[in-house]
Amino acid sequence: MTILNRLYASSGSEVIIETLEIQVGSISYWLTKGWEDITVTLEDGTTKTFEACGIDIALPARNADGTQDLKFAISNISGVVSTAIRQALNDLSQTSLTYRCYVSTDLTAPTTTPYTMAVKSGYWTAVEVQITAGYMNVLDTAWPRFRYMLPDFPGLRYTN
Repeated sequence: MTILNRLYASSGSEVIIETLEIQVGSISYWLTKGWEDITVTLEDGTTKTFEACGIDIALPARNADGTQDLKFAISNISGVVSTAIRQALNDLSQTSLTYRCYVSTDLTAPTTTPYTMAVKSGYWTAVEVQITAGYMNVLDTAWPRFRYMLPDFPGLRYTN
């Protein structure tokens, strides 16, 4: 049994550390849930320090409905987050989010494969920011992507 499975099942002396990297264009925000900043090694071997903040993360459900959304809320007491999120929501095509999970006894690599998702929507108030990020929604896409329509392919029309 892995440490992460044991932690989910019955706890232990270790603690699960959840982190978020929010990338808005060329700017990255490194946030972690808790009261202390942590320095960890990313999956590519670089070292980053995640800033502690009041954050709550709801992981995507494991189901077959086609929408795998990660939702999170961040404390907006300082106002720094709302400025970044306002920029992110104005240009969703340039915004992504990476979720990483660490165990407190091993900060040399993420415990599981990181989730990288596009920011879909969100809003902010005076005290918090709510964001929804997710993978591409496969159920809402046309297949095949290139559609054979009559204006482009008149030979498709059936005539008697």
